[in-house]
Order: sequence, then C-alpha cells, then structure tokens
Amino acid sequence: MPHTQRTARALVVFLVALPLLVHCLAPAASQTQQPIGGGARKQQHPSPQVHYGTQGLPAPVREMREALLAAVQSGQIEELGYAYELNDLKPDLGAAPGTDPVAHWRRISGDGHGREVLAALWLVLDAGYVVLPLGPDLENNRLYVWPYLAEVPLGKLTPAQEVELLRLVLPGQARQMKEKGRYTHWRLAIGADGSWHTFRRSD
Repeated sequence: MPHTQRTARALVVFLVALPLLVHCLAPAASQTQQPIGGGARKQQHPSPQVHYGTQGLPAPVREMREALLAAVQSGQIEELGYAYELNDLKPDLGAAPGTDPVAHWRRISGDGHGREVLAALWLVLDAGYVVLPLGPDLENNRLYVWPYLAEVPLGKLTPAQEVELLRLVLPGQARQMKEKGRYTHWRLAIGADGSWHTFRRSD
C-alpha cells in the first residue's frame, strides 16, 4: 500500500476515535480540576473539645482561676485589681493602655461598683472551657478560654448548650449573636503558665 494511503487511513481512524477518547478522559479531568472563582470546598476544622471542672487544668491555671474566684467571692472589685497586678504582662481588658483596671470595671459596671463585672466573671468561670494552641513554646503553648461558647459555632449549639448561653446573656442578645455568627459577651483567657491574658467583652 502506498505511503500516502496508509497515512490517510491512519488519520481517518484517529478522527473517528477522537470523540470516544475525549468522552473517556472527561470524568477524570473534572475530578482533578477545581471550579473557577473559589468554588473549591474549604477544609472543615472541627470545633475544639469542651471541658468542665478543674481536673484537666494545669496547676498554674487552677491557681489563677482560684485567685479570680476569690475576688468574686469577696464582692470587692479591688480584689480583682490585686489579681490583675500579679501579671507581668497585663491582661487585655478592652481599655486603653495605662487605664486603671478598677476604675475601668466600675465605669462599665451597671451598678457603679464593679459587682456586675464580678458576677459576669463568676458565670464565665463556671462555664465550660476550651483549650487553644498558643505559639511555638512547647512548655506554654496552650490557652484556656472561658466560656467555650466564644470559640464554637453558635449556629450548631445543642439544646443544652443553648441553655448555657442563656445563663450568660439575655434571649435577645443570644439571638443577635446567632445572627452575627459570633459570641460578643465576656471572654476570659489564661495561659498554661498561669498568665491572665484577657477578660473583656468580645468584639
């Protein structure tokens, strides 16, 4: 058979088989390509585990928690100021740097004496907590956060967790938080070494 005839016949066979080849390869290609415009699925991160009580807390965290509760039980906001001074790096209170903490708590407290702040702290410390990673320091790489509600999706709360949220805020506040998709009430954080990191209303 002349060379030109063999070439023409091979070309015809290729053109006939091409649609079948494309059909077979299309599913594999669709599995490897990502949709344009950010349609790829985002990796889902599980919610942190919720803990209750004090058994799982490192000794320094328990000691700081007890110091805060002692201030609560005294009924005197000045006692909370003493716990504040125990920290070399002062906790974030949601106030401007250099602000006197006791004066700040009195100013934002509904009763004018700071007792509403102490009551809020009591409820927060009585709630469950979560443990979050904190930097590369192997000896102090954990942050203990109360209440756990500040770190979990509010749209996926169980009925029991709904009750826990309503212990902390009014129903209208809880509804607004769900609409915003984030917790916006008091949040407390203590590092694994016992350092008090923050006690403020979340943004």
